[in-house]
Amino acid sequence: MSDTRRRVKVYTLNEDRQWDDRGTGHVSSSYVEELKGMSLLVRAESDGSLLLESKINPNTAYQKQQDTLIVWSEAENYDLALSFQEKAGCDEIWEKICQVQGKDPSVEVTQDLIDESEEERFEDMPETSHLIDLPTCELSKLEEIADLVTSVLSSPIRREKLALALENEGYIKKLLQLFQACEDLENSEGLHHLYEIIRGILFLNKATLFEVMFSDECIMDVVGCLEYDPALAQPKRHREFLTKTAKFKEVIPITDSELRQKIHQTYRVQYIQDIILPTPSVFEENFLSTLTSFIFFNKVEIVSMLQEDEKFLSEVFAQLTDEATDDDKRRELVNFFKEFCAFSQTLQPQNRDAFFKTLAKLGILPALEIVMGMDDLQVRSAATDIFSYLVEFSPSMVREFVMQEAQQSDDDILLINVVIEQMICDTDPELGGAVQLMGLLRTLIDPENMLATTNKTEKSEFLNFFYNHCMHVLTAPLLTNTSEDKCEKDNILGSNKTNTICPDNYQTAQLLALILELLTFCVEHHTYHIKNYIMNKDLLRRVLVLMNSKHTFLALCALRFMRRIIGLKDEFYNRYITKGNLFEPVINALLDNGTRYNLLNSAVVELFEFIRVEDIKSLTAHIVENFYKALESIEYVQTFKGLKTKYEQEKDRQNQKLNSVPSILRSNRFRRDAKALEDDEEMWFNEDDDEEGKAVVIPIEKSKTEDDFPDSYEKFMETKKVLLMEQTVQTVSLWWLRQHQQVQMGPLPKLQT
Repeated sequence: MSDTRRRVKVYTLNEDRQWDDRGTGHVSSSYVEELKGMSLLVRAESDGSLLLESKINPNTAYQKQQDTLIVWSEAENYDLALSFQEKAGCDEIWEKICQVQGKDPSVEVTQDLIDESEEERFEDMPETSHLIDLPTCELSKLEEIADLVTSVLSSPIRREKLALALENEGYIKKLLQLFQACEDLENSEGLHHLYEIIRGILFLNKATLFEVMFSDECIMDVVGCLEYDPALAQPKRHREFLTKTAKFKEVIPITDSELRQKIHQTYRVQYIQDIILPTPSVFEENFLSTLTSFIFFNKVEIVSMLQEDEKFLSEVFAQLTDEATDDDKRRELVNFFKEFCAFSQTLQPQNRDAFFKTLAKLGILPALEIVMGMDDLQVRSAATDIFSYLVEFSPSMVREFVMQEAQQSDDDILLINVVIEQMICDTDPELGGAVQLMGLLRTLIDPENMLATTNKTEKSEFLNFFYNHCMHVLTAPLLTNTSEDKCEKDNILGSNKTNTICPDNYQTAQLLALILELLTFCVEHHTYHIKNYIMNKDLLRRVLVLMNSKHTFLALCALRFMRRIIGLKDEFYNRYITKGNLFEPVINALLDNGTRYNLLNSAVVELFEFIRVEDIKSLTAHIVENFYKALESIEYVQTFKGLKTKYEQEKDRQNQKLNSVPSILRSNRFRRDAKALEDDEEMWFNEDDDEEGKAVVIPIEKSKTEDDFPDSYEKFMETKKVLLMEQTVQTVSLWWLRQHQQVQMGPLPKLQT
C-alpha cells in the first residue's frame, strides 16, 4: 500500500513507562469475524505481517493527541499508540473510531476514564452532572480551587471531569493571569496556592491541557508558578535559568520556525519533568505518563524534521571537517551530534537505520577521527559517545571504513588505532573512558557479529587487518611494562630464584587488566590469528611477569589469560608452554601465596585441577617431572597427588606398549602416535575454518629481539621429519607383527604398505 496518509508507527508502553517501537505499517479499519466487530489492523510495510489487530471496543477510551496520535489502553498496564505520518490519516481513523462509539469526531477523548470501583460509585449519577463546577477564577478563590484540584487526584473519573471543565472554560489562561497579578502584589499565599493548582493540573495527565500549558504563550508562567513551592523558604529561579543561563546554541542557523519552536518546547518540558517536578511517589508514578509520551513524540518529530533537511546536515558536516573551523565551533558541532544521536534512539528501527546511513554517507567517521584526537576532554568524551552509537548500530559499517582507510593512511592515524590510543591515554584515575572504549573494541573484533557470507571474507579480511595494523598498538603498554629494562630483579632472601616485579601503579595496573581482558577474548574467538601472534611475540611469557604484581586483580587477569589458552587443549600451545617452562611463574605465585586461602590460591588450584580432569598428558608429565617436589607438600586438595597418579598410570601404559614391540622400536623419539602428529599438522594449517574463514593469513613479522623463538615454518619442518620417521617405523612394526603372527596363527592376508 503506497497511501502515506495511513502510514503509522505502532508503540506500546513498557513497564518503565517508556514507549517501545513495534514497527511501521499501514492502518485500516474493517470487520474481523474472529473479534466480532470493527477492528484496527496494521500490516508491516516491510513484509505485510500483522503488527496490530485491535477491536474497537465501544467502552474503550481513545485519546487523540497532537493531531497525529491516537492513544488507548487495551488492558490494565497495556497502553497502545498509533503515530500517523499525516494528520489526514489520523483524522480518518479517528472518525471510524468515533463512528463505532457513536461520538462526535470533534472530541479529543471518546470515553470517560473510569475504573471498576468508580463505575460502581457513579453508575447512578444523572447524565447532566458530567462536568465539575469550577469556582470563579479570582484571587479570593485560589484556596478553594487548590483544594478542588488536590481532592480529585485520587479519583480517575473526577480527574477526567475536572480536565474537561478546565479545557472548556479556558481556565488555565485565567489562572496564569492571576499568577502575574500575585507576583506584582507579592502575594506569597496566593503564589503557594497557584503552585498546588498548576502541579495538580499536570498530574491530571491530559495531553489537551499540556498543549495549552506548554505553548509559547503560557509555558514560562507555568514554570513561574512551579517556583513557589510552599516547602521552600525561598522560591527557585527556574525562569532565570531558562531565559538567561540556558542558551540555545545554533551551530548552523535553523530557518524552520516550527522546528525551532519544537526544540524550545521539548527542552523546557524536559526541564519541568526532570528538574522542577519532585520525583513522583509510588502512588503518583502513573500520573505523568502522558507527559513522558509528549516529550517522546516531540523528540521523534525533531529528529525526523532535521533528517529531512539535507542542506542543514550537509552544512554541519562541512564545518565539522573543515580545517579552518576553530576549536570552540568544532566543540559545539560535536555536542550537537551527540544530542542528535541520543534523540535518534527514539526512532523506529527502519528510520534509525536510515538516519545512521545518512550520517555515514556525509562522513561522520572521518570527522570522528579528527575530533577524537583533540586535546579537549569534553570533545573527546562526546566523540566517544557518538562512536558508541555507530558501533552499536553497525559494527560492519565501522569495520568496512577502517579497512578502506588502511589502504590510504599510516597505521598511526587509523580510526581504530586512534580509539586504542585514547583508551591507553585515559587520564581518569578510574579509567571510565577506557572501559567504554574497550567494550567498543571488543564489539568490533567479535566474529559473532561479523557478516556470515559463504566465503566469510569479512572475518578473515578484518582479522588480518587488525592483527597486522592494530594489535601492536594494543599490546604496546603490556610489552613495555614487562620488558627486562622496566622490571626490577630482586634476589629473595633464602631462595636462589629471581623475583621479577613489574613497577606498576594502580592506574597502569587497571589499564593492563583491560588489555589482558581483550587479549583473553581474542584467545577464545580468534583461534589462528592470536595463536600466531602469541607464538611469534612469546606473549604468554610476558603476560606471566604480571603474576608478581602487587595488585592481585592484575595477577588474576594474567592467570585467566593462561587458563583460557590451556582450556583450548591445543597441543601447539601445550608444547609452547612446556618448552618455555611457563608454569614456573604460576607455581612460584602459588608457593609465595603460602597458606592463605584466597582467590589467587583457588584460581591456581583450579587451573591444575582442569589439567588433571581433562587428562592433558603433555602438561601433566611436564608438571610432575619438573615441579612435583615443590608441590607434594600441598595436601589440602588432592589435585597434585592426582596429577602424579595420572602421570604414573600413563607411564605404565607406555611401558606396556614398549614391551610388546622389539627393542629397536623402543626409542623415546618414536613413541608418539603418527596420527596425532598428522592431526597437529592439519590443525596448524587449517585451523577452524568455521571460525576464521578460508583466506590465507599473512604471518605477523617477528621482532628482532625474539629471533631465538622458532617460527611456524621451522616447527612444521621439524614435525614433518618426525612424521616421516614414524611412518617408516610403523611400516617396520607392521612387518614384524606379520612375521610374529604367522608363526602363531598361520599366514595373514598380504598387507598393502
